[in-house]
Amino acid sequence: MNEVELLIGGAGAPAFAKRTFVRINPISGEIATRAAAAGPEDAEAAVRAASSAFLDWSRLGPTERRRRLMRAADLLQSRGADFAALMRDEIGATAPWAGFNVMLAAGMLREAAAMTTQIGGSVIPSDVEGSLALSVRQPAGVVLGIAPWNAPVILGTRAVAMPLACGNTVILKSSELCPATHRLIGACLHEAGLGDGVVNVLSTSAEGAPALVEALIANPAVRRINFTGSTRVGRIIAEVAGRHLKPVLLELGGKASLVVLDDADLDAAVNAAAFGAFMNQGQICMSTERIVVDESVADTFVTKLAEKAAKLTAGDPREGATVLGSLADPAAVTRIQALVDDALAKGAKLAAGAPARGTLMNATVLDHVDATMRLYGEESFGPVVAVIRVRGVEEALRVANDTEYGLSAAVFGRNVDRALQIARRIESGICHVNGPTVHDEAQMPFGGTKASGYGRFGGHAGIEQFTELRWITLQTEPRHYPF
Repeated sequence: MNEVELLIGGAGAPAFAKRTFVRINPISGEIATRAAAAGPEDAEAAVRAASSAFLDWSRLGPTERRRRLMRAADLLQSRGADFAALMRDEIGATAPWAGFNVMLAAGMLREAAAMTTQIGGSVIPSDVEGSLALSVRQPAGVVLGIAPWNAPVILGTRAVAMPLACGNTVILKSSELCPATHRLIGACLHEAGLGDGVVNVLSTSAEGAPALVEALIANPAVRRINFTGSTRVGRIIAEVAGRHLKPVLLELGGKASLVVLDDADLDAAVNAAAFGAFMNQGQICMSTERIVVDESVADTFVTKLAEKAAKLTAGDPREGATVLGSLADPAAVTRIQALVDDALAKGAKLAAGAPARGTLMNATVLDHVDATMRLYGEESFGPVVAVIRVRGVEEALRVANDTEYGLSAAVFGRNVDRALQIARRIESGICHVNGPTVHDEAQMPFGGTKASGYGRFGGHAGIEQFTELRWITLQTEPRHYPF
C-alpha cells in the first residue's frame, strides 16, 4: 500500500487533524493508496508556501528556470517504472499507457522549458509625444492546477508545466483516484531543485474536494486556475472562479466524431478509429465516441472495425501485457453498460463486444446508433464506440456537430481538399484529417469549444493563459497637459 503525504513548502506533511482517505485498486478491491485528506486549513498553508516562493521563482532568469525544468523532465522520465506501478495499482492502467504518459509528460516539461525565453512583449506606437509604450507579460502569481486521473502523469504535469515556465508558483490539486501518482510528479519537480514552495501538491477525498477547491479559488493570492475533467465539475469550477473574478482555463468532456467519407481509405480509418476509441479503455477526453460513416461504405467499414475490435480484449495489467486494462471503478461499468443496453433496446446492433468481467470491459462496437439513443449524445468515457450511418457530406456534418461537446474530431477521405473543408466546418477545438481523434503534442494549442471548455494549453497559447499582460509607458520628453 502506498502512503501519501501532502507536499507543502518543500516538505511532506499530514493533513490537518491527520485526516486520510483510501483509493481502492479497481480490479482487486484492495487498498492501493492511503493519502492525506487536505481541507481548507491545508489550502491556506499551501497558498502561503507558494506565495512565499513566488518572489524568488518569478525573478529567476529564464535560462536558470529552463535548466531546472529540464532537470525535472529527466527526473520524471527516470521514474517511469515507479509511475507505471502506481498507475497500475490506482487506476488499473496498462504498462504501454503508463509509458506513454511519462514520455509525453517529460516532453511537456521540456517544451515548457523552451518557452521561458519566449515570454515576450512589444513596443506599441503611441500618439503621445515622447511616450515609449510597452506591452509586457509578467507572471500572474500562484496558479491552481486541478488534474484528473485518466492520463494522470500527462495531465498532472500539464497543469503545472507552463505556469512554472512563466514564472508562477503552483498548487496541484490531485485526483482522489490517483493521489500517489500525482504526488510523485510533485516529488520529481521538487527534487529537480525548483525551490521549496514552488510546487505544492494537495490530495483529498471526493467528499472533501468541494471545500478544498473553493478555499483555494477564494484565496486572493491564487490568480489563475486550470481544470481538466468533466463538464459537470467544470461548470462548478467556473462558477466559483467567476464569483471571485479569477481567470480559469477549462478542458472538459468530449464526444469526438470521426467522419468516414465515401472515398476514405477504410483500412486507415479503421486503424485510427480503433486506436481513438479503445486506447486506455476509451477513458480519454479525445476518445472517438462516434463514427459518422457514409452509408455507401458503412457495411465494409463496420465489418473491418468489428474484426479488429474483437481482438482487443481487456485483461489485468498485473498479469502481463494486455491491450486494454481496467475501467476506473465498478460504477463506470454500470454507467457504460446502461448506455449499451439502452441503444440495443432501441434498435442498435452489437457488432463487437462481450459482457464485462468486473471492471474489465472488451472493445465494443454498436452499429445503427441514432439520436433516440443515449449513446448518441452522452459521453461514455469507456471502450464503446457508436457507428452512425449518414447519406452524404451535409448529413455527416450535421451529425458531427449535433453534440454539446467540441473538443476533438477527425475526417477521413482521399480527396484531402474536400476533407479539409469539412474539417474547417466541424465545431471543435481540434480536428485531424486522416488521423485519429486522440493526438496530443506538447507544443500544440490544446482545448475545446462549446461544453468542452475554453482556453488553450500548449506553446504560446499557454503563455497567454498564465501571464498578466500589462501596458507600461516611459515618458522620455516633457508632456503637454491641457491645464
